Amino acid sequence: MEASIRNLADRGVLCCMCGAFSDKWFDVALRCGKVAEPLQVDWGKHIDPAAVDRQLATGKFDTVTLTHSETSTGVMNPLEDICSVLAKYPEVTLVLDTVSSFSAVKIEMDVLGIDVMLTGAQKALALPPGFSLFSVSEKAFARAENIQNRGFYFDFLQFREEQAEWMTPSTPSVAHIHALQSKLDEIFEEGIEARFARHAHTNALVHDWVRRSGFDFFAEEGFRSKTLTCVKNNKGIDVLEFARKLREKHHLVIDPGYGKIRGQTFRLSNMGDETEQSVSHLLACLDQVL
Repeated sequence: MEASIRNLADRGVLCCMCGAFSDKWFDVALRCGKVAEPLQVDWGKHIDPAAVDRQLATGKFDTVTLTHSETSTGVMNPLEDICSVLAKYPEVTLVLDTVSSFSAVKIEMDVLGIDVMLTGAQKALALPPGFSLFSVSEKAFARAENIQNRGFYFDFLQFREEQAEWMTPSTPSVAHIHALQSKLDEIFEEGIEARFARHAHTNALVHDWVRRSGFDFFAEEGFRSKTLTCVKNNKGIDVLEFARKLREKHHLVIDPGYGKIRGQTFRLSNMGDETEQSVSHLLACLDQVL
């Protein structure tokens, strides 16, 4: 995130904010000394492409940050529609956080005109945390060439130079690289489209459970993540006790809500290595605890 801001932001950053992780972009931009403004919506709501259009029409911004799947709220933003808006402003670069969507849903970076796409190892890729991956467009590299103070550790141009020699600017987490190599073998063996379909199917199983159990969704209809579900605690249960019983009785862990919506929601994941069998087992155990 910091690398993207340091390498691309010059005139101003428009931070699309709809939850705990997308909200961090604004803090990152300010700490990097950049001019930034929030495009803030209530948690559980999606980023409106029309609102992005109105902001970009002011000419104040040369960089937009967007989180595809907001992990804290279970919102999946309308990526294609937002990218269509960005296409009207070729001087603006788009940075996309795909931590909980990468490899689980289709994201056509080049077709959509995404300039930096970044992800972490610990969510949809189902690897241990501590490793980040990013892809940079030629447009973004060209922007970086004209940006001063890109920093030492985060210089995209240095990464590109080292990449040409199959190197990195500093010693990477080699263990993560081997883990990623193994994970990619698994992904291609399963098949990309089959992986997308598996996530859609297990996501639907969770959604069916939410409705059947009398709970509601925190995210809006039509804008819900395909990799996790943020469940609204409309039944008024003790979410922390619910999670504790699940852990003690079944050795399963769910998140009892992130940040300011802790206790008001809980999150159920179907991302990464989860299958119909593992998700169905989780849901059966949830029923027993309820």
